[in-house]
Amino acid sequence: MPDPEIFTITTEYKFEILHYRLRELAFLNPGITITLADEREEGKSESFFYKEGIVQFVKQIGENKHVIHAKPISFHSTKDEVIVDCVIQYNSSYNDQILCFANSIANFDGGTHLTGFSRAALTRAINQYAKANKLLKEKDPSLSGDDVREGLICILSVKLPNPRFESQTKVKLVNGEVEGIVSSIVYEGLMGYFDSNPSLGKKIVDKCLTAARAREAARKARDTVRKTAMTGGGLPGKLADCSDRDPVNTELYIVEGDSAGGSAKQGRDRKFQAILPIRGKLINVEKARLDKVLENREIRTMITAIGTGIGSGNSKDEDEGNSKDEGAFNIEKLRYHKIIIMTDADVDGSHIRTLLLTFLYRQMPELLKQGYVYIAQPPLYKVTRKKRVEYIDDDVQMTKMLLDIGSEDVRLRSLENDKEVAKKQLGEILELLQSLDKFARAIHRHGGDFSEYLEQRNAKKKSLPSHLVKIWEGNSETVHYFHSEDALAKFGTANPDLGCSAKRTKRTKRRLAKRRGSRRRGGSAVQARSQAEEKRGASPACAPRGTARAHGSRGNPGQAQP
Repeated sequence: MPDPEIFTITTEYKFEILHYRLRELAFLNPGITITLADEREEGKSESFFYKEGIVQFVKQIGENKHVIHAKPISFHSTKDEVIVDCVIQYNSSYNDQILCFANSIANFDGGTHLTGFSRAALTRAINQYAKANKLLKEKDPSLSGDDVREGLICILSVKLPNPRFESQTKVKLVNGEVEGIVSSIVYEGLMGYFDSNPSLGKKIVDKCLTAARAREAARKARDTVRKTAMTGGGLPGKLADCSDRDPVNTELYIVEGDSAGGSAKQGRDRKFQAILPIRGKLINVEKARLDKVLENREIRTMITAIGTGIGSGNSKDEDEGNSKDEGAFNIEKLRYHKIIIMTDADVDGSHIRTLLLTFLYRQMPELLKQGYVYIAQPPLYKVTRKKRVEYIDDDVQMTKMLLDIGSEDVRLRSLENDKEVAKKQLGEILELLQSLDKFARAIHRHGGDFSEYLEQRNAKKKSLPSHLVKIWEGNSETVHYFHSEDALAKFGTANPDLGCSAKRTKRTKRRLAKRRGSRRRGGSAVQARSQAEEKRGASPACAPRGTARAHGSRGNPGQAQP
């Protein structure tokens, strides 16, 4: 167990974090079964078993992408006590995803195994195959590391004795001997695979060539953006710049539309706050090549205003011995140390904010890594009553505000003892009534009667039922309420034909956690649902095999589901 004296923030285990890590371990170690059970929550457990190992890992990552080859390319070999497993698959996207592991430990910063794979093996193999088969023309640019990685999904796992890492966090492997071993295994494997599958080799080379041509077009477009900024007075006309020239002190607000830009300009401090309005929704850089992205006027305006440039210049890795061009991203040219995205608090505003963040993440990732990007939270509502003005962030606060305003001049007095309820207590009563109203609608939606439900209150324990079971037999129906799962289980044991036994209830709850709203056929219906599930709109906690069940939250209460 974690020591609370050392782990001062929290000692609570997160099921989701453990779930992700153990699933990852199961991928990296094929053939073993790992089971995660959370005893804090009854019935919450999951097992992981992957016979094909990281091949299935790659397939899972690329399952929602348009892959160029359905079957991933895999290599497995051992050399000098170093075991190398590598699986790659290309898709039609424009970004790569390479995950590196050493002895099943994730290396987020890569290391010598990544260098051996990317620079010495992948780039060299594809270039050599393209030249040997005359797939590269004289006018075509040579393929860089970024070109051959575009659209690539790769899992690279090495297992070795005495691994050495850059730090205690083990994010980077530094064993020098690993680079050459990975390079030779992957290079020989790729060349052999391309020779055996020439049509697939040509597809991959064609994709890399398309990426190289787009990179060259993007470089020219980037140079055009830079030259336009230098010859056209420097900054875009719609930018309302600040007077302070020290980036440490300045802020850039990117706002939605000219109307919002006008209001922001009126309220800003001209000394250190700059305003840049953008019109409409940006191009989605996740689905477009860089040359197309740079054709967008709003994107070019932002690049010029921020001042850093974008991308990695000629798109070749520094460790490949290539330098960056003048239009490449340079954090030292950043004009503002606070870039604040300020869009409306609605769906369109959220979409624009997401597009902006995607652009910054893909083309200016260092701004995010070094903490220069912020998101402003504008209010959703403005409430004015007499001289009182309030700004409201969301609908929950709005409801509370309306209750407060509505009860300001209201006095509630008991007829029994003539005692007046305090204003604060009145607000609490109104909030409680609001919660009860929501709860009543939930009960009714699932076929229950709220009055009957309240009558089942346990006065001694001061509790309401947690489960509702509704049974249809022909044209008649009966409703049963239970205060605990034990009571529900006893009822299920006494009525096995209803399918509500304790064992079945637990099994069904686990199934529903994965897939809600499953449907069954039959002639009678049973619905058992915990109130916690009702609030989430989940499906019934149990239902017998071979039966129908009520619509619940879909359709009319009491109507059989075919």
